[in-house]
Amino acid sequence: MKEDRLVQNTIDFVKKTLKNAEGGHDWFHIERVFNTSRLILKQEQAEPLIVQLAALLHDIADPKFHNGDENIGPDIARTFLESEAVNDKVINHVVLIIKHMSFKNSLNKSEDAFTSKELQIVQDADRLDAIGAIGIARAFNYGGFKNRELYNPNVPPNLTMSKEEYKASKAPTINHFYEKLLLLKDKMNTTTGRKIAEERHEFMLLYLDQFYKEWNSEQPID
Repeated sequence: MKEDRLVQNTIDFVKKTLKNAEGGHDWFHIERVFNTSRLILKQEQAEPLIVQLAALLHDIADPKFHNGDENIGPDIARTFLESEAVNDKVINHVVLIIKHMSFKNSLNKSEDAFTSKELQIVQDADRLDAIGAIGIARAFNYGGFKNRELYNPNVPPNLTMSKEEYKASKAPTINHFYEKLLLLKDKMNTTTGRKIAEERHEFMLLYLDQFYKEWNSEQPID
């Protein structure tokens, strides 16, 4: 029951902290990642408490909304967990997951490697929320938030970006499909993650096909 209370306290903290967050990175995003993490957890051997805490706290301060600062989120998570008297081993594991789960970290091969089954589960859940119907909605929501173009045929996707280039990119939202979203299916860590990703990946391909037809006025007229 002590762990259940901790999870509930964490939920309450995240809801309050993200009350006014951008729509793609708000409490509902956290809730989906939390629920998907628990779904994947049913098929994997991992520590449930660490998975749940990391899922709930992984975007407590997304660097995109804090001038690219990648330390704020882990620091807030650590301070909160310490206030809940969580043991150091659990805190350190959760903080390492938050620090290492982002897609952009995979763009710099020289980064210090860290992995765990718990990280793999939460990472898959987070990446699944970036693809499919919700992933598309989130991409365009963030693009609108940043006042980016929907699509510009004269701005091709950059498929060889470094981490810093990725963080600084202001490319049209459609480019994001090729620079990240369509790559995620093959980056899934777990069997469950891969199975869910297949359908969502196919949906994105169908969406892009329809997008280009409409953009180029290729719809048939009876």
